[in-house]
Amino acid sequence: MSLDTPHDTRFDTLIDRRGTDCCKWDSMQQTYGVSADQGLAMWVADMDFRPPECVQLALKGMLDHGVYGYYGSEDSYRETIQWWMKERHGWRVEKNWIFNTHGLVNGTGLCIDAFTDPGDGVILFTPVYHAFARVIDAAERKIVECPLVQMDGQYQMDFDAYDAQMTGAEKMIILCSPHNPGGRVWTREELQQLTDFARRHDLILVSDEIHHDLVMPGHSHIPAALIDGITDRLIMMTATSKTFNLAGHHTGNVIIEDPDLRAIFSRRMSALGLSANSFGLVMAKAAYSPEGAAWVDDLTEYLDGNRRLFDTAVNAIPGLSSMNLESTYLAWVDFKDTGMETGEIARRVQEDAQIAANHGSSFGTGGESFMRFNLGTPRSRVKEACERLATAFGDLQ
Repeated sequence: MSLDTPHDTRFDTLIDRRGTDCCKWDSMQQTYGVSADQGLAMWVADMDFRPPECVQLALKGMLDHGVYGYYGSEDSYRETIQWWMKERHGWRVEKNWIFNTHGLVNGTGLCIDAFTDPGDGVILFTPVYHAFARVIDAAERKIVECPLVQMDGQYQMDFDAYDAQMTGAEKMIILCSPHNPGGRVWTREELQQLTDFARRHDLILVSDEIHHDLVMPGHSHIPAALIDGITDRLIMMTATSKTFNLAGHHTGNVIIEDPDLRAIFSRRMSALGLSANSFGLVMAKAAYSPEGAAWVDDLTEYLDGNRRLFDTAVNAIPGLSSMNLESTYLAWVDFKDTGMETGEIARRVQEDAQIAANHGSSFGTGGESFMRFNLGTPRSRVKEACERLATAFGDLQ
């Protein structure tokens, strides 16, 4: 497959999202000073692709019916989750384990609220998805950063260091699996080590697996639920949002096998009066289908092409290094070997290249010299971004 030749109109078509109240495109001027007219939006983690046709048809059916009342039984929704997890991930889920939340940032907040108290420590393996720290801080819990280490061009966990760091005030770990922003697909051995660490320190493990379907060829995601010895302290979180580009439906799943943990979470859900969004359930049900599965397979192949194009171009620029991406569509680029201050790096990316990308410092300790670039966009835009970056850092050639 030539990386320069469009091969799939579902993903190669340029869709103008400007002026649609789209955060990714309509907010980049205010956030980064990058013009929506001339700039490239490569920050917010949603894609510039339409979802599979089965989702569009499901929504059309709702519109054609024209009555938008309360959603009834969620059994059929839960059954599609059961099917997907078994078929795609080899994980057997029971219907009564599944709770519907207003997306997974909301799910994270609910877990923190249900299983920790103000002042408790919540562990993050940094750098990591920035919303975790924001929610922990707002809940008046303590953010405990356990920095990842770079070995052989990828992130790894250092449990000897983490053991020495624990004080006993820590009550929870939030794991990003696969990892955002580093793109790691954690191995079974690493997940087992994490399980042992959680047990040694009596920690609840919340595993955010929102990117679990977006795995590059040659890699396989392992759900934390399939690791021995973790069931009694594990909270799983999944969603269709990243997989099918449905972030705006704000529909996620908190899946809890242990009955005691499930009872605690259920009481908090009831106390807060939370219920499902019918549009989100209809979209998710349609996506979790054989047609949706085929679309995801094509999408991951396309994203892998974008990744290879981007990495080849960026790694050819002296001083820039794109971390090997095993999953997600979020490239993690290290600028430290340019010798530049972070302000100068950001200026070149935003003013010279006119690209809106996430600043690495927002992901916590270890992210300071990085920027995150969203590759979930037509390949022509990825190619243009590469050309702009090469020009912006052209004096390093």
